[in-house]
Amino acid sequence: MTLGVTTGGVAVRGAPADLPGAGALDSDALAELRRIVGEGNALSDDATRASYAGDGSLEEGRAGVVVLPKRVEEVAEVMRLAYRRGIPLTPRGAGTGLSGGAVAREGGILLTLTRLNRIKRIDPHNRLAVVEPGVVNAELTRAAAPHGLYYAPDPSSQPACTIGGNVAENSGGAHCLAHGVTTNHILGLEALVAPDARTVRLGGLADRPGYDLLGLLVGSEGTLAIVTEVTVRLMTRAESIATLLAVFDTARAASETVSAIIAAGIVPVALEMMDGMSARAVEQGLHVGFPMDAGAVLLIEMEGVRESFGHTLARTDPAPAPADGVPSELELVLDLCHAHGARSVRAATAAQERETLWRGRKAARGALGRLAPNYYVHDGVVPRSRIPEVIDRIDAISAAHGLPVATYLHAGDGNLHPNVLFDARRPGEGQRAQAAGEAILRACVELGGVLSGEHGIGLEKRAYLPWQLSEADLRAQGQAKRAWDPQGRLNPGKIFPAPGFCGEVRGASRLPQP
Repeated sequence: MTLGVTTGGVAVRGAPADLPGAGALDSDALAELRRIVGEGNALSDDATRASYAGDGSLEEGRAGVVVLPKRVEEVAEVMRLAYRRGIPLTPRGAGTGLSGGAVAREGGILLTLTRLNRIKRIDPHNRLAVVEPGVVNAELTRAAAPHGLYYAPDPSSQPACTIGGNVAENSGGAHCLAHGVTTNHILGLEALVAPDARTVRLGGLADRPGYDLLGLLVGSEGTLAIVTEVTVRLMTRAESIATLLAVFDTARAASETVSAIIAAGIVPVALEMMDGMSARAVEQGLHVGFPMDAGAVLLIEMEGVRESFGHTLARTDPAPAPADGVPSELELVLDLCHAHGARSVRAATAAQERETLWRGRKAARGALGRLAPNYYVHDGVVPRSRIPEVIDRIDAISAAHGLPVATYLHAGDGNLHPNVLFDARRPGEGQRAQAAGEAILRACVELGGVLSGEHGIGLEKRAYLPWQLSEADLRAQGQAKRAWDPQGRLNPGKIFPAPGFCGEVRGASRLPQP
């Protein structure tokens, strides 16, 4: 979960003196780090340490030193120093993550990999690219565009987040319904393994025998190894695309439409939903065309469509009859939207109009700063068929805690982003918001879902992990962590319930030892 403090949608952090974590490293360690990366690339002043204290969540922790290497050889030397001296080592990308995964809660070295940002190779024949972990997601797609290719995973932080961070969190995005999340687009990894920073290469163009260690590293939140090179799959742009904006009077009607589309065997490229509160906040700021009186809107993107559908369809309009008498998937989607109560459906095929609609969806979280000074967001998942039910549960939780909840979601995946809105200046509202957020996550699990769809567990959800994993499950995962990182120095304190914290605060059990 993420506790957000917004001023016009911008997060505001606490004072440096309030941040947990360790003080500066001893002089010998600092001197050695500066020898490795250069005097100006190992920073231990208070201002720098405070600047790097958080990520996209409101979890915080000051590292003893912020290190910014430029070469893989420097990363390896820093890793060996950390393990030799017993110093916690936290890898970090752009810091856009939403679970506290890039926060140096236990102090030590914060290893920022954003300067390893070379696109080493784009291979249009094999439709792949080889990149360093600091390459920005959107920059990779821009570089591939002249070849008619793109990188499919597109989280909302796409203009800033890095490929290495995407690998760590197994990031998703609006367009991953049909094409898959990060793990489905990673062909190979090069990584440094503790304690001696030896290089391992996993995956490649062909499947290799043995365990799927590539799959293990993707989504491991930087707790097993430090990724230094990524080989990604690139995809070919579709010749024709349409984005539908379907407007509904209620969120339940929109969510039932989502279930009906998938039940009909149709898998759009994207199937996104925004409740009325989220849509209004976006429209007030960006004027993208979301009706101010809508109960909910759906954004549905289809590939391989007829260009003739670039128009607005009113509630009573039937889908246009196809020339060959066989309805296309787009026509079936239009019929399903109308059958479930859509009052209007607009089909945008022009690139600029489609981009405007998507800009509105991806700006949803920032737009909530117009509605409240604070938000509490998380990313639970439910089966698609339970979306109408979880929407009702969220409404009930909102009423019970006396706080509004603005929800947008990757509806095709059942991945919810409910934002509990509150004002931290009012006594007790912060605690009520946290209780409401926890109740929403609990509802997701009770409806057969999971704790996180793309943000990861990190610091924020580690106390809830025993809701879903048994002692045996936790023990097996803990053994995997110890096999890769016997000293527990790499991104410590993440994912697994903290000893003492879980039992005393959340009623959860601590991670068993082997």
